[in-house]
Amino acid sequence: MGGLLPTRTVNKVWGRQKLPAPFVNTTGEPVGEIWFEPPPEMDALLVKYLFTCEKLSVQCHPSDAEAPEGGSGKEECWYVLDAEPGATLGIGLEREVSPEELRAAAMDGSIEQLLTWHPVAAGDFFYLPAGTIHAIGPGLSLIEVQQNSDITYRLYDYGRPRELHLDAAIEVAQRAPYDMKYARNMPARGNQVLVSGPHFRLDRIDGQPSAGHVETFTGRALVIPLSGEYGLAGTNVSPGECAWSETLDDVNWPEGGMALVAAA
Repeated sequence: MGGLLPTRTVNKVWGRQKLPAPFVNTTGEPVGEIWFEPPPEMDALLVKYLFTCEKLSVQCHPSDAEAPEGGSGKEECWYVLDAEPGATLGIGLEREVSPEELRAAAMDGSIEQLLTWHPVAAGDFFYLPAGTIHAIGPGLSLIEVQQNSDITYRLYDYGRPRELHLDAAIEVAQRAPYDMKYARNMPARGNQVLVSGPHFRLDRIDGQPSAGHVETFTGRALVIPLSGEYGLAGTNVSPGECAWSETLDDVNWPEGGMALVAAA
């Protein structure tokens, strides 16, 4: 059992009019995100493609323990697909600050300079624990895998007329530099375990995985092709698509293909 996940196109002020292949923008508005709607069997995870031509808001997310009643926290990770020269991701702060200093920086806009802006290239990967202060810069295409929660607390939005959530953000924010143990620059080829944590697992699988590797995924999983055409439940799955499967034993792995595989 399994199959392709339906998509949802989300227009954003910071998105793009022209999307990279294989995506096509038919909305007439800038597209920032392509969501893959998870099936009920895997609704703990959400996969998105993000496309930026402007900076996203400076924001953070709560943990499960900090989320409003009835909601879940949001830990997420980014796999960079393409980056224009000079593209950056803002993750963590240049130094530790007090709640009062963070509030003042958010209010006067100096939080932009307080963020650490990391130069990035295709293949870079970052895991963001809950509470990490972050922003995505322009000129990027990336895949985001996250807990299926849309609880976002904005600290700063460059004067755009959207709501800020200073009290909630300061309550949950990690007001310190980002721990680079959560980041890596990936080799062009090879299997990699990217995330192995309490909320989800994410691997990059290069070509034909070993039987032992497949067996480490003990249940349902999402397959997100980066290159090559995958077979699953009688359906072909290509880059720009996402599919789910009851077991990875049912996946036909293309020789030379590469995919992200996620499981909750």
